[in-house]
Amino acid sequence: MLRIIKERLQQKYRTLDYPRKKPALSPRYHGRPILTPVNCGACRACYAACPAGALLPTLGAEEGTPTLDMGRCTFCGACRAACPKGAFTFSDEHRMASFTREGLLVTPGVTPQVQPHPENFRIFRRSLKLRQVSAGGCNACEADCNVLGTLVYDLGRFGIDFVASPRHADAILVTGPVSANMRLALLDTWHATPEPRIVIAVGACAISGGLFRESPQCHGGTSSTLPVDMYIPGCPPNPWTILDGLLSLKT
Repeated sequence: MLRIIKERLQQKYRTLDYPRKKPALSPRYHGRPILTPVNCGACRACYAACPAGALLPTLGAEEGTPTLDMGRCTFCGACRAACPKGAFTFSDEHRMASFTREGLLVTPGVTPQVQPHPENFRIFRRSLKLRQVSAGGCNACEADCNVLGTLVYDLGRFGIDFVASPRHADAILVTGPVSANMRLALLDTWHATPEPRIVIAVGACAISGGLFRESPQCHGGTSSTLPVDMYIPGCPPNPWTILDGLLSLKT
């Protein structure tokens, strides 16, 4: 017992006082993109460099900086490296979750708006139970969801827990592009979860199909199978991004 107490005193308190204290992120971290309006002319270097097809012509400014779809983006930084005019910057902002698919579109020169909290989610303010479904994922998003249970994040202190059965769940947290052999399992989980229920798509694959959306073995993300209530972008999303998204469901 004395050895345990001594070790506890040496380790000290490791749980971050989040969200009151901002997490320390790596200098290499790529957070919310910031797009500067520039005149691109005939240059399409960023389109060619993007491996995920996440860049779209900006409505009304097709010859300028494109719009970036965080629902497809892998946050690799290839667009930033390819752009000769420096139109792309990745900030250290980890808060990127959205209640709508359109909220993941980053338009040049436009400041993101604070999204209103859906009224029907207020029932989960005290407690939120999650059933995670890996629908063909590579295990990266799954790992960053699992790490939320460690002492640094301590997900349970917010009244949020992962449960083993969908019958005990309030929300289904989906990772992966929804492969053909996991679509039925995802639907079965949905039907087994009692109403009211929430669907959360975590990661580019779960949101849009990611790099696999053109594959005949995938269904292009969660929304092709279930109605999605929250989107958490990234490839994979940083654990703090996932935690912030989950907490916004309880605000």
